[in-house]
Amino acid sequence: MASSRAVRPSLAAILLPSSRPTSSSTAAAALLLPRKTQQNGNQVSRFSTSPTLLKRHTYAGARKTRDNNKHRGESTIRRTGPRWRLSVSDEPLPRPVAPKDLPQVETDPNHGLWDFFYDKTTTVNPPTQDSQHGRPWSVEELRHKSWDDLHKLWWVCVKERNRIATSSYEREKLSLGFGAAEAQKRDAMVRMTMRAIKHTLTERFYVWEDAVKLAEEDPEVDLSGNGNAYTPMEYLEEEEEGEGERDLHGSRGSEEQQLADQDKEKASEVDPSALPASQTPRDSARV
Repeated sequence: MASSRAVRPSLAAILLPSSRPTSSSTAAAALLLPRKTQQNGNQVSRFSTSPTLLKRHTYAGARKTRDNNKHRGESTIRRTGPRWRLSVSDEPLPRPVAPKDLPQVETDPNHGLWDFFYDKTTTVNPPTQDSQHGRPWSVEELRHKSWDDLHKLWWVCVKERNRIATSSYEREKLSLGFGAAEAQKRDAMVRMTMRAIKHTLTERFYVWEDAVKLAEEDPEVDLSGNGNAYTPMEYLEEEEEGEGERDLHGSRGSEEQQLADQDKEKASEVDPSALPASQTPRDSARV
């Protein structure tokens, strides 16, 4: 098969105008030019130039001719272009939908993802609002808090850091150029509070370890989990002594009650006529 370099001189010789054309050049030109013939009374060309084969796209706005170039859109210098082959199908390309024509998506107003934002209408707080914060919690203040309070405060700090990180991401994505310093200072205050919570819990853990060691050496403490964990010995001795005293006092009280009953019986048996003489006139006068 002849190369392109070999064909170019022959084409140039054929197409080059001359005052006296040769027979060979005339024959080649006759082969290249379309020849019109009469067929069934209609004038037709030798080669098919039917426009229906070239017009493949029929939808509104489509191009009139088919594009067979596989390198359409590529740069002739850098040989760069689209990363995928362009479509030459007859299907129309999709058109973007206006935001007002999009369907309304219903969202849960109490969804957990809303906690990543300070407000449902804005994604980034102004610097004046980020700078409005107090000081971090100190270790001395957190020592008086219970375990539940420390647990709640820890997750409040986690939520605040998530909000600050979301605002910082949106600020960088939108290239706003403000509020980064205020957000970093606010995040530093929250991190100091979380560090103080860890310090407080570490102290309590060390104290618990020391208490376990003391309990293992104390005979009054039972760490086996069976029965009472703490049984003081002095309390049992005092309880035994108290029971003995109550028994002694009870026996003495019964004897005294018996003597009092005997005295009452003797008084009921006394005869009024046997009273002393000094009391007789007084009794007669009363009568």
